[in-house]
Order: sequence, then structure tokens, then C-alpha cells
Amino acid sequence: MTIAEVSKKINLSADTLRYYERIGLIPEVNRTESGIRNYTEKDLGHLEFVICFRNAGVSIETLIEYMRLYKQGDSTLEARKQLLISQREIMQKRLDEIQNTLDKLNFKIDNYEKILIEREKELLTSK
Repeated sequence: MTIAEVSKKINLSADTLRYYERIGLIPEVNRTESGIRNYTEKDLGHLEFVICFRNAGVSIETLIEYMRLYKQGDSTLEARKQLLISQREIMQKRLDEIQNTLDKLNFKIDNYEKILIEREKELLTSK
């Protein structure tokens, strides 16, 4: 797949794809004889991993470190696992904070619903 096809398929600009490759977020993409990037399914898998983790708030630096370890092979399995565990802890904390905020928001909305129902009743009985 060309960079334009991949860009359209995963909804990332060609500039972003080139940037991700340049900084090591994804391995170097093979090129045709004329120098055009030729993305494989494996390349798309790397991109989907990066996009998923970026959408979850994982920093570019953390992903670069993960990919650096990945490229070193099986000798880094434990280090990669520990990196992912630490990211899971960070995400869990953020998720807990979001849940707490959502609970407060729901409480406030429920409170307004009760007030509005009371106001409606008052209007109906005052007629």
C-alpha cells in the first residue's frame, strides 16, 4: 500500500506517517525501486498499535522506548512487559479519575432533574 492509501485507510496524514517512521514509532517501511513507501499488513499492525496507544494518552517518548526495545528482540520481553504494566497503572488512575468525575456529573444532573420535576409540579398545581 502506498502512503496515500494508508493515510486514507487509517485517517492519519502522510506527514504524520513519515514523522512516526522518522522518530522510530514504526519500523522503516520498505520502498519500491522508485523510492515509494510500500506498507505491508505488518506495517499496518504497527500503526494500529501506535494509534491505539496514542489515543489512550500514551506519550510518544514511551512508545519510542517500547519500539526501541521491540527491535532488540526477545531479550527485552521483560522490559517491554514492565513498560506496559506501568502504562496500565497510569491509565487505570486516569480511568478512576474520569469515573469519579462522571459520578459527580451524574449526581448533578440527577439533582437538576429532581428540581425540574418539582418546578413542573408547582406550575401545574398553581393553575
